[in-house]
Amino acid sequence: MFKYAANVSFDEETGQYEISFRDFSNLHCVALTEDDIELEARDGLTAAIGDLIDSRIPVPEPTDAKEGDIVIHLPVLTCMKAALHNAMINTGTRKADLARKLNQKGPQIDRLLDVSHASKVETLEQALYLLGYEVSVSVARI
Repeated sequence: MFKYAANVSFDEETGQYEISFRDFSNLHCVALTEDDIELEARDGLTAAIGDLIDSRIPVPEPTDAKEGDIVIHLPVLTCMKAALHNAMINTGTRKADLARKLNQKGPQIDRLLDVSHASKVETLEQALYLLGYEVSVSVARI
């Protein structure tokens, strides 16, 4: 779904790994150890997506990874929240409209779009369905 390519380089001067993203030109993360690269990249991406949602800016579709890139997989809830946000923009649906469709109050919709809130998958799936989108999940061995 939302798997973003990241470029990692080691800065000899600082002794840190610098992480940059082609799809998020203003996002740069730092990891202190090689083991922390994916975690720091995932946390940075999640925060950036949260900022886009708060600013009502569409979350960009991931571009294909190039040679030397690593691919960062986001948690399912983050992917669904980003997809719901983009669906709301694409369909011109306001938070108040979605709240009425789901028979919920405004603050519940705010939490539904909050990447740090543990929403129920079923609620996100229903919200996407009401906007004309279908959710599918796939599991593949890596």
